[in-house]
Formats: sequence, C-alpha cells, structure tokens
Amino acid sequence: MSTTQFNELYRRSSIGMALTDSLDELIQTGQINPQLAMRVLTTFDKSISEALAQLVRNKANVKGHLHTYRFCDDVWTFIIENPQFKFENESVTADKVKIVACNAKRPGEQ
Repeated sequence: MSTTQFNELYRRSSIGMALTDSLDELIQTGQINPQLAMRVLTTFDKSISEALAQLVRNKANVKGHLHTYRFCDDVWTFIIENPQFKFENESVTADKVKIVACNAKRPGEQ
C-alpha cells in the first residue's frame, strides 16, 4: 500500500459516515478485524479524492452571509448563512452550509 496520505475529509460526508457505520458493525459482529476496516477507509480516502479530482468539473458561484471562517492545518472551513448557489442552469438555496476546502495537491507535490 502506498505511503501517500490522502485527506480524511470525506469520511464525514454522508457516504463516508455510512461506510464507517457499516465497518463498525462488521467489527462488532466479528466479521472483520479493525486493521481491515482501516485499510478500507484508507482506500475510500484515496478513491473519493481521485474520483472528485478527475470527474467533477462543475463550477458554482456562492453568495450569502459569511458567519464563520477559519484556516487550520491547510484546511479552510466556511460557515455561510442563507447561501445561494448558482450553477449553469439552476440555483439552489439553503438556511446554512458548511464548506470545507483543502489543497488539491498531495503532500510533497508542488
């Protein structure tokens, strides 16, 4: 397995949480060991990062009230109230969103 680190950011997404819950259940029932679960999560981190980098090309403009922002460990976090996302053919609104953004390059890349 590669020693390259991938961001664990997507583990907190709905699909990442569902995967984590399923792995926890498999560990609790003795069907897999914790080491295998960690390998699955590491593969998930790599796969989701690569898929998003290669397959997603949509752009959006966001307008709203910036409630909170922070930059820690090369990760930006924005909490936006009453955001309006404008895509090419549609517009989407919400009460509040949290946007987490990190550098697309892997550690060691320039």
